[in-house]
Amino acid sequence: MIPHETVDRILDAAQIADVVGDFVTLKRRGANFTACCPFHNEKTPSFYVSPSKGIYKCFGCGKSGTAVGFVMEHERLSYVEALKYLAKKYNIEVLEKEVSAEEIALRQRNESLLLVSEYAGKFFQDSLYTPEGQSVGYAYFRSRGLEDETIRKYGLGWAPVDRGALSGAARQAGYKEEFLTETGLCIKYDDGRLVDRFYDRVMFPIHSVSGRVIAFGGRTLRTDKSVAKYVNSPETEIYVKSKSLYGIYFAKSEISRQDRCILVEGYLDVLSMHQLGITNVVASSGTSLTVEQIRLIKKFTDNITIIYDGDGAGIKAALRGITLVLKEGMNVNVVLLPDGQDPDDFARSHTLEEVNGYISSNSRDFIDFKTDLLLDEAGNDPLKKASLINDIADTIAMIPDAIVRAMYIRTSAEKFGIGEHLLSDRAGRTRTDMLTAEKKQAERDMGRARGQVDLPDASVPVPDYPEGYADAGQEQYQPAAVPAAEDGIIIDEPHLAPCEKELLGFILEEGCTMLEFDRDSKYYAEGQEINVAEFIDGIMADDEAEFANSSYRKVYNEYFRMYDEGLSQEQIRVRLLNSMDTEIAAVAKDLLIEKYQITVKNYEQSLTAVATILVQYIPKSLIVYQCKKVELIIRQLTAELAGTEDVSMQEDILVRISEYNKIKTKLNNEIGRV
Repeated sequence: MIPHETVDRILDAAQIADVVGDFVTLKRRGANFTACCPFHNEKTPSFYVSPSKGIYKCFGCGKSGTAVGFVMEHERLSYVEALKYLAKKYNIEVLEKEVSAEEIALRQRNESLLLVSEYAGKFFQDSLYTPEGQSVGYAYFRSRGLEDETIRKYGLGWAPVDRGALSGAARQAGYKEEFLTETGLCIKYDDGRLVDRFYDRVMFPIHSVSGRVIAFGGRTLRTDKSVAKYVNSPETEIYVKSKSLYGIYFAKSEISRQDRCILVEGYLDVLSMHQLGITNVVASSGTSLTVEQIRLIKKFTDNITIIYDGDGAGIKAALRGITLVLKEGMNVNVVLLPDGQDPDDFARSHTLEEVNGYISSNSRDFIDFKTDLLLDEAGNDPLKKASLINDIADTIAMIPDAIVRAMYIRTSAEKFGIGEHLLSDRAGRTRTDMLTAEKKQAERDMGRARGQVDLPDASVPVPDYPEGYADAGQEQYQPAAVPAAEDGIIIDEPHLAPCEKELLGFILEEGCTMLEFDRDSKYYAEGQEINVAEFIDGIMADDEAEFANSSYRKVYNEYFRMYDEGLSQEQIRVRLLNSMDTEIAAVAKDLLIEKYQITVKNYEQSLTAVATILVQYIPKSLIVYQCKKVELIIRQLTAELAGTEDVSMQEDILVRISEYNKIKTKLNNEIGRV
């Protein structure tokens, strides 16, 4: 069996456009790609690929699925074979073994760490609105131009001066010391004292791609030079700094839609740009850009614009980042702001149109940018100029696409007034040396891995994915009616299926999206936040109800099983779409792919924010669902009434019908019906 963490790595690494692009020529259309379908003959493209959704869909023949499903269908491979194919493509070694109790315990441990981090995030947010927090932390955020909506949306907070505030509250709430220290939120001294790492600081929570709080950055407001300006969470099992980007959860949709990511340095740079309306912005949080961070961006776009301060440090930082971005095959532009300004300053002192205009007019291709910069430094010194040419050739050597390299070599040779072969020879040697070094390093890493991991017993069979998986979306699932536990009435499942499908669709599409109810809403609770999945599940639990449709109920239960294990929304969706249970895969495909029109206009022409749509339609959908169940009960009670001549029984049924009609009227009034 392929280990769970290896499957996760493969699914996370597999980019749908990259995988499909190995077999067909994709052309960009807005935030998506189109091509002639590889599964049937056609002249007009009807095959679409959505990087943000991680799916493909042909509107001609109906084929659809994920990266794994595409490889299975196109190459006629089993599920395990497709995973191994993708593992090889992304240089992920597969060492098959049985799932151990230790691995299960590790997953549970990670969920505990996440829960503690999310508790701390809520604690810091609440502390911002205490007298102490308002006078210092809140006042600071407002002085930096941040609005209340921004402060709330990004979870900004305040760590109290008292070094025992968080630890005391967390322990009283039932959180273990073990997890408080393992997340880096608290420090335990040898004498047994437990103190908070973060105190007397404004707090910036760091979110994962799926929106869960995984770490924090705390900034002091004191001018004392002996106090560190920033204190950050240490690396933990849930937070690896080199793999995290500040703001990625809030920016990923816009990055995909605009097909461009803007990279800045700090927290406030991201916040000010987002508040201004430029939301495809993330930050490396003051660290040098890493390969893992670049690959995270690449999941949503191949285009990156790096914006740094216009001073010397900013320029050098831009140059450092470029080489790594190029090696990952991305297109890079650089924007330098006027000297002395950072993106935070620039966003706060200019309008949206002015900032967009500046970025557009000052965005430089990396070769032009670096060449002009180094030419200025070289002056008329021939040795410095020769060194510059070698430097540019070495930079071009980082580009994986041979045609793109050739084009840059041609334009650079013309700019320097030298023969193309000189640049080409240097770039070729550099690239050969680089690839050789990478191969040797990979061999060393693989050797170490093999020496540390026990190989599985060859006699243990590896389960194959069931045949016909790729066609699971075409299968018909016909669940039977399910008795309801209300009033002894048998619920008519087909009558409820459309409502249950809509509710399940909300969960699968936007399960981890936070619901932002207005203060006058009956669902609003001061200081409490809830996401779509938990809101729907809570209402269902209050009604002691479960889905009547067995297929939808199965997917609902499977979703919350994985949700409770701490998997992200993206991970859950991928696993449902790739489920070995064909019924689950079929429902997931039906809700996430089959009816999904992969076109840009759906989003570009929508003037209503997703958050607004959710708070309007989810409560309404739940009320409609409740109303449908009441209507069924009334219908069946009416049938009982017509079928009995017992006067006392008739009177009892009439009373019950009257009670249910009152409930129905109340529900109809809630959704604005006459």
